[in-house]
Amino acid sequence: MSASPLRSLLHRFFPFLAVLGSVTALGIGTSWAKHWLFPVVGAQGTTAVRVGFSALLVLLLWRPWRWHLSRADARAVMLYGAALGGMNLMFYMSLRTLPFGLAVAIEFAGPLAVAIWSSRRAVDFVWVALAIAGLGMLLPLGLNGSTLDPVGVFYALGAAVFWGLYIVFGKRAGHLHAGHSVSLGLLVAALVVVPVGVVHAGAALLSPAVLLIGVAVAAVSSAIPISLEMMALKRLPKEAFGIMISMEPAVAALVAMALLGEHLSVVQWLAIGCIMAASMGSAMTAARPAAVDRAAPQAA
Repeated sequence: MSASPLRSLLHRFFPFLAVLGSVTALGIGTSWAKHWLFPVVGAQGTTAVRVGFSALLVLLLWRPWRWHLSRADARAVMLYGAALGGMNLMFYMSLRTLPFGLAVAIEFAGPLAVAIWSSRRAVDFVWVALAIAGLGMLLPLGLNGSTLDPVGVFYALGAAVFWGLYIVFGKRAGHLHAGHSVSLGLLVAALVVVPVGVVHAGAALLSPAVLLIGVAVAAVSSAIPISLEMMALKRLPKEAFGIMISMEPAVAALVAMALLGEHLSVVQWLAIGCIMAASMGSAMTAARPAAVDRAAPQAA
């Protein structure tokens, strides 16, 4: 194959490869955090290290002080960042007792609910039914024999709520440059979660090993995914991006199986499939004017 057709082929598939690289990097970074940091500083300390270093890296990358910020925009960014911090903390708390892939699948209920609420067309009832079916297979409702820890599920649902709020508040700051809003949002998120981590883990957060792993986790699960997603969004409609990002629960489950030894049952894989199908269907049938950007700066 000559250079020109190969370049054309790579250009065509680059958005898919970028999104796949993004969710894979996120899965690897989160798996590292769960394996190496949880035993030392707990979920709260892990969240503090991960979000704190992510904020520092993104601030150095974008230098948001170069842009003017109005009072109204500052309020929007503060709400957006607070939701981002809450989402991170709730998600990592859920990982104490839930498999990574299932926590991500449950968390997807947040952006899916926002997407469907913004449309409210007849076809959306199909996606609602699929999502309910998937969640029904996972949630410990006393009817399906689920063995998932109720407290872990509660935290995952809390992360879903915060992800939905993150989208709502993020749209209010959507007119700002992405680097501006993301960097300041992560700074606010760090101000929310770092004190929680300090109270829980104390001086253990200053261990050289924790700091080194924290920087690696922040780079792999934040800096790389954010960069890849921003490149993909430049080449894709938002609904197409939503379809591609819907593979995140499956990728998370596969990465966790490889790195953490977390094996899921057939029913749990089926539940992930239902939630992914609901997310893809919602993105596929969304009207362009009402399309919801469900991309987070990879909090989970």
